[in-house]
Amino acid sequence: MKNYIQAAAWSIIEEGFDPALHQISESIFSLGNGHMGQRANFEETYSGESLSGNYVAGVYYPDKTRVGWWKNGYPEYFAKVLNSCNWMGLQFDFGGTLLDLHTAEVKSFRRELQMQKGYLQRNFVATIPSGSTVEVQSKRFFSMANDEIAALHYQLKATDFTGTLKLKAVVDGDVSNQDSNYDEKFWDEVGKSRTEKGTFLTLRTKKTGFEVITGVKTIVLLNGKPLELKSSEERNKYISEELAVELQAGDVLDIYKIVTNLSSQNYAAAELSARAEEVLHAATAAGFEKLLAEQAEAWALKWAEGDIQIEGDTSAQQAIRFNIFQLNQTYTGKDARLNIGPKGFTGEKYGGSTYWDTEAYCIPFYLSTANQEVAKNLLVYRYKHLEKAIENAQKLGFDKGAALYPMVTMNGEECHNEWEITFEEIHRNGAIAFAIYNYVRYTGDQDYLKQYGLEVLIGIARFWKQRVNWSEDKQQYVMLGVTGPNEYENNINNNWYTNTMAVWCLNYAMEATEIVRAEDPARLAELIEATGLNEAEEFAAWTKISAGMYLPEDKNLGIFLQQDGYLDKEQILVKDLPASQRPINQKWSWDRILRSGFIKQADVLQGMYFLEDQYDLDALRRNFDFYEARTVHESSLSPCVHSILAAKLNDGARAYEFYLRTARLDLDDYNNDTEDGLHITSMAGTWMSIVEGFAGMRVRNGQLLFRPFLPQEWQSFAFKIGFRGTQFSITIRAGEITIFNAGDQISNISIFDEVYQIPTGETVINYQAAAL
Repeated sequence: MKNYIQAAAWSIIEEGFDPALHQISESIFSLGNGHMGQRANFEETYSGESLSGNYVAGVYYPDKTRVGWWKNGYPEYFAKVLNSCNWMGLQFDFGGTLLDLHTAEVKSFRRELQMQKGYLQRNFVATIPSGSTVEVQSKRFFSMANDEIAALHYQLKATDFTGTLKLKAVVDGDVSNQDSNYDEKFWDEVGKSRTEKGTFLTLRTKKTGFEVITGVKTIVLLNGKPLELKSSEERNKYISEELAVELQAGDVLDIYKIVTNLSSQNYAAAELSARAEEVLHAATAAGFEKLLAEQAEAWALKWAEGDIQIEGDTSAQQAIRFNIFQLNQTYTGKDARLNIGPKGFTGEKYGGSTYWDTEAYCIPFYLSTANQEVAKNLLVYRYKHLEKAIENAQKLGFDKGAALYPMVTMNGEECHNEWEITFEEIHRNGAIAFAIYNYVRYTGDQDYLKQYGLEVLIGIARFWKQRVNWSEDKQQYVMLGVTGPNEYENNINNNWYTNTMAVWCLNYAMEATEIVRAEDPARLAELIEATGLNEAEEFAAWTKISAGMYLPEDKNLGIFLQQDGYLDKEQILVKDLPASQRPINQKWSWDRILRSGFIKQADVLQGMYFLEDQYDLDALRRNFDFYEARTVHESSLSPCVHSILAAKLNDGARAYEFYLRTARLDLDDYNNDTEDGLHITSMAGTWMSIVEGFAGMRVRNGQLLFRPFLPQEWQSFAFKIGFRGTQFSITIRAGEITIFNAGDQISNISIFDEVYQIPTGETVINYQAAAL
């Protein structure tokens, strides 16, 4: 675990430069605005270890799968978000010596991610090998006010240098992905130009044919007076401008780069150049400071809806704001074609594709902190991929409209090449179905079931029906050869979580059918015709399977079993695992991991979190105590679920421990993998840990319910919730919860099972909030 980020309520601060931590910081200090983003690479030359990353949402490449041997059903490619044009490059040549922090003596260094206003700032003083010292201040941001714009201000002071400085401003599209399977570069050049409005480079992806134009207007001032840049080097996928200037000691050079990135996803390819010139010209006319002010205003609106304030614990405050900040940078909900990659705009790992993380972890955050359409668009994304899900199932031998959603996708087609994930982690179907239920439960939007949801649920139910088989030995239905969320056990039989979610999906598909029938019989008739649903025959089969499903358990211990045979494994507890052996995914062979009883994330607890109303507190406590002792939390998705369940069990110490682990997972590099990029989707779990965990928020019968407690380390915490058109402000202190109704209608809210009617503009206070 690293501990070099300074605690601050609104900022992420790094003091001093350590090259060994640089790639971690490149991830932590990343920027984005939902449309595009960038790792925190240096603007000037850096010859040390670095993962360069610039990304445009929705633009991907089908990199050919690399496997040792081919089997029927393997996807032919792994879709990857592409490292795209690097627009911010600056080269400073001081009489033959480049400014490069890898070769310079760094006298002072400070990097700050200012989250309240949404920008990254860096200050340093460095002496280059020739002996001259420079002072630098840089500031950059990706606009939340106009997601087609980014901007940079780089100020350099020649402290004691006198002589000729050669400056080169670079737009470099000759880039590659670190994770390219065959070291292939994925871009071809379409064209480039330099006009009075800026420098423009247009690239096209191979195979997929996405076109992206990057336009950059570079402005240079010496001691406040403008200098003229001249065309410099042009080569394939690269264009630059340069100037040579005579500097005296103390001179100050200000460099501004105003940038636009536009793609053929949003504009016809023939229109890209004209549109880029228009957008860039308008942004340049506005100027850096006005664009920065608009950025602050846009972030103020985001924080007004989604901030969480913690009193008395700066480290926890910093962590939750960092998580909220990165979630908002990654996904804004404007485009239903987009989704949330596990690394967002912060790295290449996982290909930037869509996983089950979105439905299982991210939906609750966006439901409560953004307009209803934002979460709805995440579900519409899956609806639009339903035909592909049916095709995916057909490739594996399923028929009759059975739908298997991909574990990894960009366009609805499965593109993951590890058999234990591609073929066996079928639990993703359950998460998608549960997200539909969760959305409808929260919003009351039954129309979603009519227009989109039921069709998806029918396809998923048909898949489960065909995936099970009857066991003569057990005289029950079983599910063989699966992998649950705990990926430290592969090709197992009767994973409790997968079997349980299959049962729930079958029942919910039938329940949703009845809801649509009651709401709109004509629409149900349309859906029956479109899907070919035979209610009598199919519902009878679904009912039989749900009633007869085998769910492994150990009655002596009073626990549900991860899967058949779990207790055959050596039952060593995590507390007895030497620290030198962790994380086991980096210390042990895969064979050893699969044979051990250690759990990456506890499948049983994931299921009890989703379906908590089906289990009493005693059952939850038995299972929690058993599985927590065996869970190594080497999935970023694990600690938040444990935090929420510990809070429900009134175990304040463990709830807080797991909160800190999920909240500071990347800031403190708990799993020794932050350099690959941030764990964006698990960040939503941090929000859940506070709102569903410490505040105990649930939705029951169309109403909000709270059962809060205050961690001992905190004096108070406060947040806002948007619920069915009304915003509520909630503050929790020792022994007290206060809820203010900021909406325009009377609302009923339950606190510790007592119902309060809160008129608009009024506050209710309950004095039972526990301090644990």
